[in-house]
Amino acid sequence: MIAFGCAVTQPEAFERWAARGVARVREPDSAVYPNSSPGSIFRAYNLLLDLAAAHQDLEALVLLHQDVEIVDARFCAKIRGALSHADVGVVGCVGALDARSLAWWEGSVTWASFTHRYYEYGGGELPAFSMDPAREPQPAYARPGEVDTIDGVLMVLSPWAVRTLRFDETLGQFDGYDLDFCLQVREAGRKVVTADLKVVHHHSLELMNAPERWIEANIRLTEKWEGRLPRIGAQIGGRGDDWKARARRGEAEAQAARALRINAINQAHARERELRRELETMRTSTSWRLTAPFRWTLGWLRGRRHLSP
Repeated sequence: MIAFGCAVTQPEAFERWAARGVARVREPDSAVYPNSSPGSIFRAYNLLLDLAAAHQDLEALVLLHQDVEIVDARFCAKIRGALSHADVGVVGCVGALDARSLAWWEGSVTWASFTHRYYEYGGGELPAFSMDPAREPQPAYARPGEVDTIDGVLMVLSPWAVRTLRFDETLGQFDGYDLDFCLQVREAGRKVVTADLKVVHHHSLELMNAPERWIEANIRLTEKWEGRLPRIGAQIGGRGDDWKARARRGEAEAQAARALRINAINQAHARERELRRELETMRTSTSWRLTAPFRWTLGWLRGRRHLSP
């Protein structure tokens, strides 16, 4: 039996996207748990793990955000395929290697089978790998498989993970729950993998709405895991052996600034696309075509006045 769980803070968003996607792919015996308990996502997910662990026939627990819509008709079959190896603890639709901190996207994102759909500036979509605007969708190195961490928008937990591990509620309210859980899986000797699970993330262009909260979570997570697993806490291109509190905060602030820069770039591109759509609509309208001779005449007259002595 495959169970589905979601931490619900906005019931309308859940019904519009997550619930619709789950209804599309769930099986007759699937259990669905929309958890609307207050508090942190860490706590909400732990309650969902407790509910799922009670099922003796549990095959997997799918944890998804309320604004994530599953659109893959073969979703359950793909989950079973990914978890057919006993050493796999968690599966996701996007993940990265060389994750050194909460800014895991600064490593090598090797797979991302999702679309980011936004509704500002007239709406639009950003294809996978858009967290680095310089990269094109589906680069040559893209492949599902083992990674250091996955993005928590969608997490598929094995029965072992559901019954053995828990989300660390001391880390904060939201940020870092996914990376910390993946580090727990890897420390226990199990694998974190990505699979071709197609989803749509209905989310605003604002990637980081609470930078200070994210920075604090990054510091706590680094302090927890530094020295326990390779590369965690190590600066890219340098060593992290002599980090102090100010150094950790400085690195976290720099990573947050880079994320906010990407956010600004994505918003600028979205605004440009909106203006292009408006201009195209205007140029193809009947009124634009009918007034074309007048605009041409007005331009000609202005040119004549400019040339007159």
